[in-house]
Amino acid sequence: MRIGIRSISAKFIVGFFLIFAVSFLLLSWTVTSIIQTSNQKIITDDLIGLKKTGNNYVRQAFLINHFANDDIYFAQIAEEMIGDLRYATSSEVGAYTVGGKLIQASETFAFADAAEDDLKQAVRGATAYTISYDGGTASVLYAYPVMIDGMKVGILRYSKPFDLLYEQSDRILSAVFYIALAIFAAAFLFSYLLSRHISIPLAKLAGASTEVMKGNLDVRLTMRRRDEIGRLADNFNEMIGQLKSQIGKIERDRDRLEKLHLQGKHFFDNVTHELKTPLTSILGYAELIRENGENDPAFFRKGMNHIVDESQRLHGMVVSLLETSKEQAGWEDSGRIEAGQLLRDVCDAMSFKAQRYKKTIRCESEAELYVEAQPDKLRQLFINLIDNAIKYSDPHSEISAKAEASATGCVRIVIANPSVPIAPERLAHIFEPFNGVEHSAREQGSVGLGLAIARSIADELSGLIRVASEAGETVVTVELPGMEAGRQG
Repeated sequence: MRIGIRSISAKFIVGFFLIFAVSFLLLSWTVTSIIQTSNQKIITDDLIGLKKTGNNYVRQAFLINHFANDDIYFAQIAEEMIGDLRYATSSEVGAYTVGGKLIQASETFAFADAAEDDLKQAVRGATAYTISYDGGTASVLYAYPVMIDGMKVGILRYSKPFDLLYEQSDRILSAVFYIALAIFAAAFLFSYLLSRHISIPLAKLAGASTEVMKGNLDVRLTMRRRDEIGRLADNFNEMIGQLKSQIGKIERDRDRLEKLHLQGKHFFDNVTHELKTPLTSILGYAELIRENGENDPAFFRKGMNHIVDESQRLHGMVVSLLETSKEQAGWEDSGRIEAGQLLRDVCDAMSFKAQRYKKTIRCESEAELYVEAQPDKLRQLFINLIDNAIKYSDPHSEISAKAEASATGCVRIVIANPSVPIAPERLAHIFEPFNGVEHSAREQGSVGLGLAIARSIADELSGLIRVASEAGETVVTVELPGMEAGRQG
């Protein structure tokens, strides 16, 4: 599967890489700064200790002997002082004149080729040190003027190695570097796998939706996972299944309508032909009688008899057509119907219209609520009631549909919806055609026959229907004779 630069997976990878790279560099810089600051503090504290040790030694030497020419005495005790301080501080020590000239050193090579920035600072009266790195070793040159009673008598200079300190720092930095690198590499790998775990199913879903858009309803997603993406794939498959089922139903209805259309056309052609023959015969005899009937009594009687016979035949044909039309337009035969299931089916079908009106339908039904009815009639009853509730309920409201068994053995259907209260005088005429609702409140195209048809169907099913309006809610209750679960109609 190719991954484009605009894909979610690519964005995940680039984003995680940038975050981890910046975080890694920032962590490395922070740890390095902390270690360098710590090393400088350790070195500074150590050098301060060296200075205190040297000053104390020189001051005691001057106090014991009370020499007046301090710089001369400093030079005289330099050799002994250098040896003692080297032993006390574990450092190479050098003694210099106030002008920066070497008097005595514990090891000359330690100061011979060294940089003299610290010494120059000491000549000017400051305390200074320099750190040098050479071949993996680190050493500090530290120089400061020696003051006795406010008078500068010489300069002490130390050369002290700090190899162990910097070796330890390097080991710490290396350990932190590799540990952080391993952690960030593991986190990046996990993020990469996670991004693929999310992006690959989404890419499959996008491909499947493209196939559906092209008209392929046989595509299915197979994802064996129990997370949100797995549920999304299951919902997608379910949606495609329902869509395919609905399209199949629409195609079957289309074929049935085409068949009905052809049958209707054939029926119309036959009716036209059958009616045309007697009408033509009646018209012909009537014209002939009008022209010659009075002059030929025998022909007049013959013509009138023929007209009467053809009229009777035409009347019979019309009656037969009406009976045939009534039978073709009639309902199905009565049978044992599970009213609760039929109510749920109607609610599901009408939910799309409710959504268009920004409303919802909540359906509750007990099991095994059987009635004896013609399925189309009972379905039409439920459709009319739900449709009325959708059209005349308050905006953004919930319509409640409930089927239950009553204490009298009837099946009770209750449709309730929030609405503007209906005046008592209007409730008295609620089931009359064109009087159910105010003309201003009717949906465009509605003629107010819904409740009138509903009552007619309820009456045919030997049931009762009533409407109540109170507390901002309109409730329609239908009671139909129930049947036992095991009894056939």
